[in-house]
Amino acid sequence: MASTRTATGKHRRTTKVNVRTGANVVGITTVASGVVAGLTGQAFAADTAPSPRQTGLTQAIVIGDGIADHIEDQAQAQETAAEQAAAKAKAEAIARQEAARKAEAAAKKAKAEREAKERAAREAERKRLNTFETPISGSYVSTGYHAASGLWSSGSHTGIDFHASSGTSVHSVGMGEIVEAGWGGSYGNNVVIKMNDGTYTQYGHLSSISVSVGQKVTPGQQIGLSGATGNVTGPHLHFEARTSPDYGSDIDPLAYLRSHGVNV
Repeated sequence: MASTRTATGKHRRTTKVNVRTGANVVGITTVASGVVAGLTGQAFAADTAPSPRQTGLTQAIVIGDGIADHIEDQAQAQETAAEQAAAKAKAEAIARQEAARKAEAAAKKAKAEREAKERAAREAERKRLNTFETPISGSYVSTGYHAASGLWSSGSHTGIDFHASSGTSVHSVGMGEIVEAGWGGSYGNNVVIKMNDGTYTQYGHLSSISVSVGQKVTPGQQIGLSGATGNVTGPHLHFEARTSPDYGSDIDPLAYLRSHGVNV
């Protein structure tokens, strides 16, 4: 009888220990299941509950590994997203730099082209202003320089005459400044221009004058209309080249014009 009680006592103690251990494991399992349930819902928690034949401890470990894997996957996804965002930001920065470089290069090119055009325009204008031309377009010399005749007070022609009917446009042969514009005695209505090279040109027998003293003129600019005012026998343009504005300082007008590139 004594032996039977001792055996029965041991059996009860073992059962008590197993219940306590089982309860602990079930507690662990319950906690793990609660964590997992927060991630996947009640259905997952029910499916992962330990069966009567499981120890409970093994199930808790499996659930813990699943959570760790999930966290690792999340971390990997976040790292991948961060890397992709960084790569995108870097690509965008490179694209902005390239766009800025191209814009700067285009601006420099446009500036260089604009400056080249401006230089070309200035050079063309400089050349134009330094050119000379005939005082009447499409005309010819009807009376030469130093032609002898009693028609001139000096006994010879101090200039050259260009054939022109009354009212023909008369131009400045080059760039200069008007120093005389009005009646000139035997020259009739006349204009005298101080040229940029320091010489003077005179235009006589005009029917009208369209410039005034002090005015700047350019090559080919109209200064008046041809006529027959003053000491003349008919309409024409009397043209003189001088070293000063005064009568008697005349030089050969044809040689003067040709020395400035005029084909006459």
